[in-house]
Formats: sequence, C-alpha cells, structure tokens
Amino acid sequence: MVKSFVDSATTVDASRPLPLGLSVPRTGSPETDDPRGSSVNVAVYAPAVATLEVVYQAPGRGWQVKALPNVTAGVHHGIVEGLPVGSRYGLRAAPEAEALPVPVPTQDFDDDGVQPLLLDPYGRAVDQREKLITSVRMSGDFDWGVDRGPATPWRDTIIYEAHVRGQTMLHPDIPEHLQGTYAGMAHPAMVEHLVSLGVTAVQLLPVHFHLDEAHLQNLGLTNYWGYNTAAFFAPHPDYATQAARDAGPQAVQDEFKGMVKLLHAAGLEVILDVVYNHTAEAGPDGPALSFRGLGELQYYRHDGQGRYVDTTGCGNSLNFGEPRVVQLVLDSLRYWVNEFHVDGFRFDLAVTLCRNAANEFDPRHPFLVAVAADPVLSETKLIAEPWDVGYGGWQTGRFPPGWVDWNDHFRDAVRTFWLADRAAIESGGHGGSVAKLADALSGSAALFAGSGRNRLASVNLITAHDGFTLADLVSYDRKHNEANGEQNRDGHGDNRSYNHGFEGPTEDEAILAKRAQSSRNLMASLMISQGVPMITAGDEVGRTQQGNNNAYCQDNPLTWIDWTSTPESHSMLRSTKRVIRLRKEFLAGQPHDYPARERQSYFHWFDVDGRQMSAERWQDPAHRVVQLLVGSDVGRVVGLVVVNGGADDVKVTLPPVPHDDGTGQRIYELRLTTSEWHDRRQGVRIASGERDVVQANSISIYRI
Repeated sequence: MVKSFVDSATTVDASRPLPLGLSVPRTGSPETDDPRGSSVNVAVYAPAVATLEVVYQAPGRGWQVKALPNVTAGVHHGIVEGLPVGSRYGLRAAPEAEALPVPVPTQDFDDDGVQPLLLDPYGRAVDQREKLITSVRMSGDFDWGVDRGPATPWRDTIIYEAHVRGQTMLHPDIPEHLQGTYAGMAHPAMVEHLVSLGVTAVQLLPVHFHLDEAHLQNLGLTNYWGYNTAAFFAPHPDYATQAARDAGPQAVQDEFKGMVKLLHAAGLEVILDVVYNHTAEAGPDGPALSFRGLGELQYYRHDGQGRYVDTTGCGNSLNFGEPRVVQLVLDSLRYWVNEFHVDGFRFDLAVTLCRNAANEFDPRHPFLVAVAADPVLSETKLIAEPWDVGYGGWQTGRFPPGWVDWNDHFRDAVRTFWLADRAAIESGGHGGSVAKLADALSGSAALFAGSGRNRLASVNLITAHDGFTLADLVSYDRKHNEANGEQNRDGHGDNRSYNHGFEGPTEDEAILAKRAQSSRNLMASLMISQGVPMITAGDEVGRTQQGNNNAYCQDNPLTWIDWTSTPESHSMLRSTKRVIRLRKEFLAGQPHDYPARERQSYFHWFDVDGRQMSAERWQDPAHRVVQLLVGSDVGRVVGLVVVNGGADDVKVTLPPVPHDDGTGQRIYELRLTTSEWHDRRQGVRIASGERDVVQANSISIYRI
C-alpha cells in the first residue's frame, strides 16, 4: 500500500466517554466548544483495540492521524483538533510498534483489497469517494419551520410499504432527475397519489447506508431492498438526487429531511424499515467495515465455543445481551426521530433484538423495557416483524404493549380462503371453513390478548416486499426467481396463491375476470378487517414482478412500479380507493376509542339464513358463507360484511336489526360488492331480515 507520512495531531486530554460518536467538547473555551468549530470530542466503543486512532481529512486539507489517549470501560475517547463539519474520517487500531512520523493512507485499498479504515458506529454520514469508505462529520442544521408529524392514531392508520427508488423510477409525471430519489418520493405527483389513495403513513424500505453482498456483486446484481446495513445513523446516499450527491453528504441529509417535511405537510407519516438484527459485515469471514474491527466478541452474538450465532440468515446477529449494542440502537432510533422527524419504525426480524443470554425470546428484554421507558421512542409507532430464523423464532402476538406485530396468521388465513381454497374447489376438491377467515377479519383478538394488547396490535397484510405482489398471487401457482441467479432455489415455496387456470400472463378474458375479482376480495378483506392494514406499493395498480417472489436483488423495471394506466390498473385503483373510503367512513362513525374498548364494540356472526353461527357451521367446510355485523353501542354507523366463499351465488337473509324503539326493521344500504355487479347494485336498500343475492366468491358490504 502506498503511504504518506504526516505528524499526528496534538493530544488534548479533556475528553468524555459519552456521548458516543462525535460531539462538541465541553472545555469551557468558546473556541473549542463552538458547535461548528474544528475541535470535536471523539468517543468510540472499541473494547478489542489497545489504542484507537482517528484518521481524518478536513475539507481541502491532507490526511491526519490522532490517537485517542483515554479509555473508559472500553470506550476510547479524546479531543481532536482540525476536524470541522464536512471532514471525512475513519478509525483504525494503532500499530503495536509505532515509529514517528505516523503512516496515513493516500489510496483507497491495500493491494489485497482490505478497507484501511473502519466506520464510526455513530457516523452521521458515509462517503464512498474513490472506493474509500469513511464517516463524515455532519451538522444537524435544517429549516424545519413548523413541521410536526400527523400523529395518526393506530385505529385510523393505513400503511403503504414503499421503496424510495422503485416508487418513482417510472412515474411519468415526475421529472427524470427526481425519479428514484428522496425528492421524488415527496414530489407533488406522488403526494397526490398517496393522499387520493387514502393511506396515512409511508413505510420506507431500508434507507440506512447499506452495502451489496459479495455474491451479488459477483453476479452483477445489487441488494435492491437494502437489508444489509453498514451505518445505522447515515442515510443511504444513492437515493438522493445526483445534484445532492455531487454537493456532498449535507445535501443528501437535507434532501431526506425535505422529503419528510413535505410528506408531513400532506398529512402523511414516515415510518422507516430498520435492520438492527445484523450488519453488512456478514459471517466470520466477511469484511471488517466497523464493528468487527472494534470489538467482534462484544458487538456480535457468539456461542460458548466462540462461534457466531446466526438467527438472521445473514451470517451474524448483533448481540443484544451487550449494553453498548442496546445503547447503539436506542441512540440511532432517537437520532432519526429527533433529527429527521420520522414517526415510527418497522423492525426487521425483531425477535433477534429481544433474545436473552440463553438465546430465547424475552418479551421483557432490556431493549423492549428501555424503549417503553424512553420519552421519545415510546411516542413513536413501533412495528415488529415478530420472527427470525433462529430456534423459537416465530413470536407473533407476544410483543409487549406499545408494539404492533405483522400478523402472518392474517396473511395466511386470507390467502388460503380466497385463493388456495378456491383452487381446491375448482379442481373438484373442498376448501376450508370460514372460521380462520372470521378470526382474521375480527383482528385476531385471541392471538394478542395474552400480551395485554387488543385488535389494534395486528398489522394486517396480504403482501409485503418479501413475496408475491397482489397481482402475482392471483396469476402464479409457483415462484419464478430464475433472474436472481440461484436456479430458482431462493424464495418461499408456500405462497397459497392461485393462477386461476393459467400460469402467468394471459389474454383469456374469463381468467382475467376471475383474477380481478380475487384481487378485489383480497384488498377488501384487508380493509374491512379490525387492526391496522398495510398495502404494498403498486398493489393498488396491479404491479407484477412476473412471478418473482424474492426480488431483493432486482433494481430494474421488474421491481419498479409501472404507472402506465391500463383498464385493469385503473379498475384496481378505483376499487382500492373505494374500499379505503368505506373503511374511513365506518371508523368516522365510531367513538374515538373503537375498537379498543371491547365492552362497547360488538362483532356478531350470522349464517346464510341470518341466524347466529353454530359451532357446527363454524367448522363445516361446505359452509363458506358468513355475515359479520359490526359496530359500537355508541356509534353512528353499523356495518354488515357478507362473505360468500362458495362456487355458487347464494340468497342470504340479512340479520334482523329492529329500530331502537323496537318497531319495524332497519334498512341496509349496499355500499360495495367485489363482484362485477357493483356499479349497477351500489345503493340498493334492503330491509333487515329480508334476502339479498351475494355472488359466488365475493364480498358485499352494507351499512345501516
């Protein structure tokens, strides 16, 4: 490696071990303590390093080295002069035998490809100039004006899971230089789409700085989803506009903040999908980018023989039995709330964050207790992906109050009823009963009761970034992941999907009509259910990935939303908007604490004849019709959902509901049907206790 030699900076010893990262010194000197001055307190938890050096380059200056003179409980700290805002810097262990002057890198990599510097775990930005990866000292200055998050209650929340890049790369109304960027996400055309759709929160796939795995690089692919974080405090610069990237990390940060500010102004919350379960350093043979070079045994979980414990499937698991790891994550979360004004987080493989010393999930893990006690984090939206790939990894329903869980039980029950069961019936077999679907529609109350939570703890989803899109669920029986370079071995095989008679694209109008109705059934089931619905971006316009159910490495039109308007996409968008509007109208007619106050909320189940469901009919697979009368004792609106999962149209007796004074029957108004009859039947009025026709494989929604 080519080296240059410079004198190390002068040691100043009035430093502090906390806060970790870079902070303004507190020496009592106005010059030294200037927030934008060149003096900075550096503190890094590096228990495996004897002497830690900071290698840094101020703007327009050469590289310098400073050994941190103090060590307190594994934290190396010192005050470094000449490191103003905008400086690049990295960390390294000092050579055991050091001769002056100190060697400093002038090129990016050693001849063997080893990165010469380690990232600061608390670094606020990452610079990749000429392949040298460094942290950057940042300023938090930004004109937020009167920005405040919408603080939408959980019961009114509708989540829209989106990828910053894929959301706008092909949008015709967004200028080309803004497509695929933070600025593009907040462009008026995109904001108008989100607001008119009716969603209330945008949940962004990972935006922390991440890297591509070596095997993807060898295949010429990238980690499109971004679940390979290398820096937990730094926004991913590749999602910023070219102008911001050219201007530097401060402009990237400002663009991200500007996105949040504009989305807030439109009434939309911003939720970040965060990956604190593992890092981009992979397994024990992976690169030393930061944590591995600072304290491998402390930052990563190991077993009694010193081997990595991998509950993530990514080679390593962060060690949440180590207080400094818990502190790192808490500090990162607070930073994104305080500095970027985000409204919440979805925690990838959240069970890994809550495993105790015995590697078992603990609902009272110190991390969960600390979040609950934190005045900042406890006020944000906290969403768990309640599983990982380790032993005992599936924990849906067991996270504590204050959290909501992705509900895989809901996903599987709804897919099975409308797709797998229909496939079985149309091939001459039998489907299942309505019991599991009914449990899903009513919010899986029993699943969450044991943790002291109610139906609002369920994040209901049909699809997510991981798996088939909604359009592909109704178009493919099998996954088609050949483009990923793994011979179609990757991705889940159990999708509970149904192609309706033909695999993939077809021009058969009968098959297309069946697929469209199944899509409407799935979206309607999502929106009429108790709990918090989540839509995957593009499902509202029939986005397809051509049967790829693991498109994590496809940064191309396969995963980008195609905004071309077709009769099919227009129809699906119209149907999605309609059912979201109905959901909002119903909730507006309920008290503010519905359905959390169980005694005032009711869920009455009836059979095809308008009688209360019997135990026999709940379990009878031949009985695939059920009616749900739902509302509140003090609500203004009563809703009736009629599900017909059978192959034939049926005449259903609507449940009798007398007027409050006991005289006569109240009138149901048909507000929506997922069948092709909607446009001609919407608004039909039928007295309770009378009969109405519900088409095969459809949902009808009424109100009183």
